[in-house]
Amino acid sequence: MYDIPSQPYEMTAAEAAALIADRKMAVSELTESCLERIAHRDSTVKAWICVDPDLALRKARELEKVLIHSGSRGPLHGLPFGVKDMIDTADMPTTNNSTIYDGFQPGTNANIVRNIIGTGGFVLGKTDTVEFAAGGRKALTRHPQDNSRTPGGSSSGSGAAVGDMQVPLAIGTQTGGSHIRPASFNGIYALKPTHNSVSWSGARQYSPTLDTLGWYGRSPDDLMLVARAFRMWNMEKPPAIKIKDLKIGVARTANWDKCAPETVAAIERAAKLLADQGATVFDLDMPEGCADMTEAQKTISAAEGIVQFLPEYLENYHLLHSDFRLRVENSKGVTPESYLEAVNLAALCRMRFDALFGTALDAVLTPSALGEAPQNPDATTGDAIMNSMWTLLHAPCVNIPGAKGPNDLPVGVTLAGPRLGDARLLAISKAVAPILDPGLRVSA
Repeated sequence: MYDIPSQPYEMTAAEAAALIADRKMAVSELTESCLERIAHRDSTVKAWICVDPDLALRKARELEKVLIHSGSRGPLHGLPFGVKDMIDTADMPTTNNSTIYDGFQPGTNANIVRNIIGTGGFVLGKTDTVEFAAGGRKALTRHPQDNSRTPGGSSSGSGAAVGDMQVPLAIGTQTGGSHIRPASFNGIYALKPTHNSVSWSGARQYSPTLDTLGWYGRSPDDLMLVARAFRMWNMEKPPAIKIKDLKIGVARTANWDKCAPETVAAIERAAKLLADQGATVFDLDMPEGCADMTEAQKTISAAEGIVQFLPEYLENYHLLHSDFRLRVENSKGVTPESYLEAVNLAALCRMRFDALFGTALDAVLTPSALGEAPQNPDATTGDAIMNSMWTLLHAPCVNIPGAKGPNDLPVGVTLAGPRLGDARLLAISKAVAPILDPGLRVSA
């Protein structure tokens, strides 16, 4: 059995879901506990742009009635979510952290929100984000353990809200490193799934080639719970994993020399711990062309951003942050030739990367961030350079916490897998997490 904590807000989503399903905890009990935590902590953390306690409790009590009279709606029944404020919600504003959309109220929910509601979950509130999840204005959110530091971005509020135990689950997005990097900084679990595994419809687009929705939790079981609810490939029966059978390739990538000592130490620690448990751990040479993928990702996002931000440029030029004006004006000097070269390189590298997996390789171990969360959150959310290649590869990635840096702040590591190998990657992550993360509660 799980060692259940004393306060509902401290529970993982999987723990809470089991208690709700067994009628041992009311949905409103979990919701009230989260709201109390938010009231106590969010003046410091500033993770949320919108929380309506009365609305949240009405949703919770309705879900209690549904459970009694109709049965569970699905795996997420009764679980509250934080939703990044560039994803449409029909009963809360979606501002994109832009003055253009201040107070904007969509008429419909984004598809991912519909998935949450359709499988029994509900939106507790909207979490702060970097403007358009792309640049411009930073979120007000601060790191839960040190408010002089960033929680990462662009999924700033979602990462901090889960990291500070204000909500068990939250939705983030990644175009470069906007989802995995905040998970590393906040010491939480995250899945950036295979590109297009979850519908993007209703979320603000930046780069269709890159934009990927993901979610945060506080255990691998949390990530798997949401993946099952969203009916991702092969999640109905994930494979059984034995550590001693695993073959883990360590990918230091072309940007390894930019990593802080704590990231180098986190990778070496993870490699040693897994090897000590019988896994085969070896240095992995990435396929030809992958060294150029950081620049390719920048080229593609710059090219596709021109198209995506043109409407605001034409209609609200005076309100549009200069960052986006420059993008529409192609300040990076992207050409049709350079864009096509980047797209073609990405297609080649995806096939080459997928081909690595099989009898010789089960998962890739690689950094989640350059180091600990940096200071000066008004100026930086950290560097995406260790994530952008994996985003362009469309590869599923899981952040696993456990290591600490010189300031006793979290430093995560990433496990990556082949496209549409999410179920196996999650099963591997669940198997290795107790080895890498000493703070993880596991079943006896």
